[in-house]
Amino acid sequence: MSVDVRRTARRTADQRGGVCIMALRVGIIGAGYIGNVHAKILMADDRVKITSVTDIIGARAEQLAGLAKARVFPNIEALLASGIDALYVCTPNAVHAQFVIAALEAGIHVFSEKPMATSLEDARQIVATARSSKGLYQVGHSRRFAPVYKFIKATITSGFRPVTAHAKMNRGELKNPPWTSDTRISGGFLYETPIHLFDMMRWLMGDVLSVQCQARQNVYNELDSFSMILTFSDHRHATFTTVAHTTWAFPFERLELYSDHAQIATEEMERVTYAPGLNQEMMTYDYAQLPFQDKWGYVEEDHLFIDSILGGKPPA
Repeated sequence: MSVDVRRTARRTADQRGGVCIMALRVGIIGAGYIGNVHAKILMADDRVKITSVTDIIGARAEQLAGLAKARVFPNIEALLASGIDALYVCTPNAVHAQFVIAALEAGIHVFSEKPMATSLEDARQIVATARSSKGLYQVGHSRRFAPVYKFIKATITSGFRPVTAHAKMNRGELKNPPWTSDTRISGGFLYETPIHLFDMMRWLMGDVLSVQCQARQNVYNELDSFSMILTFSDHRHATFTTVAHTTWAFPFERLELYSDHAQIATEEMERVTYAPGLNQEMMTYDYAQLPFQDKWGYVEEDHLFIDSILGGKPPA
């Protein structure tokens, strides 16, 4: 959807040269860990001004607002009426949909943390609302912008064709934050960290035709251990395991893709190794020294969201 930048941003003076630039007014709902991650990235972007913050925990909202020199609002209704151009939804999973829909109906651009929703009905309503809204909508599948996974995507585009794969996406615990073990709020373990690798499998292997799954409840009061076989639309297949109580032993996240006597394997977002064939040199790219915001893809996804708004481009 095209956007009139003059309508969606206010002019502010660049103190370094007196030049007028466009500053997007951004509001944030959810001032916890991930809200702070996005806020710090946006605060370093001259095109953006965080103006509004709200959180169910007032002290947390005050702390983030103080950091960003923004105002605190008591609820989403007041925040949406504060004159913002874009909203970051950084709340627990189960309430993503209601805040996203409210903002899109108001014509406000929305960046929502994953997952987009915790029910198919809510996801479909978001899609329908986004199609009719003047605002853009982007979901925070940050792994697409992590260097290890960008390398895999580029290698596939250059001719590496994975015929099968194995994904592992474990989580050390469902204790921090406490709501991650409450399915009424999280939607269930699969909506937490595993959803990143679901997205990666589809992004790298194509549309999913079927899923076979076995699951158990072991430690928490929900299904917390899963083993799956995914079949893709061209009948290639992959295995996927994910467990919610493994400790954070390295690597908790790993993806291996196999081709004709070749493979690519990741170790979290730290590094990726490519073996292009038999009796050939292997290549390892190590990103361990990058700031985690870059290594995990947060910086690029935020920049692309702002680019989309200002440039009238489709969301990333």
